[in-house]
Amino acid sequence: MGYTCEPAAERVAEKLGFSCHGAHPVVTFRDPFDLASGTMPVLELLIVGGAVFALVHARRRWRRDGDPANLVLWIASVVYLAVIEPPLYFPGWFGLQDQVGFIFSHNVFSVQFMYDRLPLYIVAFYPAISQLAYELVRALGVLTRRGPLAGAVAVAFACQVFYEVFDQLGPQLGWWAWNPGNETINRPALAAVPMNSMLLFASVSFGAMTYLVVRLTGARDGLSGLQIAWRAVVAGALTPLAMIVASAPSGAFRGADRAGIQAAILGAELAAVWAAGLWLLADAWRAVRAGTVPPPASPRFARVYPALYLGVHAVLWLVALPAYLAARGGVTEDGTPVGSLWYAALCAVAAAAILLAALRATAARPAPEAAAPVRS
Repeated sequence: MGYTCEPAAERVAEKLGFSCHGAHPVVTFRDPFDLASGTMPVLELLIVGGAVFALVHARRRWRRDGDPANLVLWIASVVYLAVIEPPLYFPGWFGLQDQVGFIFSHNVFSVQFMYDRLPLYIVAFYPAISQLAYELVRALGVLTRRGPLAGAVAVAFACQVFYEVFDQLGPQLGWWAWNPGNETINRPALAAVPMNSMLLFASVSFGAMTYLVVRLTGARDGLSGLQIAWRAVVAGALTPLAMIVASAPSGAFRGADRAGIQAAILGAELAAVWAAGLWLLADAWRAVRAGTVPPPASPRFARVYPALYLGVHAVLWLVALPAYLAARGGVTEDGTPVGSLWYAALCAVAAAAILLAALRATAARPAPEAAAPVRS
């Protein structure tokens, strides 16, 4: 347990304005009105509230509509977090100090777990964003028309655009900080955000998880709580394997002298996510307009939370914009690195388009929470 505050972690924590020494091993509570940035409690409320909303929606889909996929996906997201996050925070505990090294540190929020490394809102972020993307894709009928694999690709794209609106903003507002000394994992980067993170965490993980969940739950009505639990554990635990596979092409060219090759490979993979996602969603929209496949009714969660998520992030970006525009060399006057405004704006436009398409596709349907379970 001597790796809870190694030198690299100590430097990053100090840069964020706190000390990682003496942190409680289980949980720490802080005054939400006394955090490093006034944007932090707003973010917590948005994400934690979204996860609770998603859980209520998922349980209703299971109990009232007989579709367990939403609940399995919600739980699988938390299982995935439990598998993937600890090695990122404490690589020395898992013998990964030389291979992976210290990657990043979250700032301290109102509720923190695991020696102040894991904020509660991050626990909530995974089920909130996975449910958000899944419901929008389901509302457009991609899963019904194209099956689990195509639906998973569409979810990977939806997660990319919603996730990166958040991901490109966080470093500037001090929500977390990447370790600049770790060039193996954190380079190449798009502005302040490592491209490995953009591909693997913002798309591949959620796409793979969705595929596993739909394959494990499709055409299986009336699953018991125990059956839901083991399926969620399997899906969440196997998701990192897809990330390992997707990282292999760029990982074969690691090294500071080959960063350009890595950037090209990661860029090509991200472009493939965009191309496939846009095609699938455009195809779904054409099918809906032609009346080929009636879309499911739009649940309240899909109508409310994605719009709220985008709206709050738009306000947070406006708050950050003056410092962004005044930044020199990619660093603000407060010493925080900025993300890519053009990419965040592109993602925001795509996210808004997906949301509007899903709302228009289901506008003629009644408001009840649901539709028939997805069939694989």
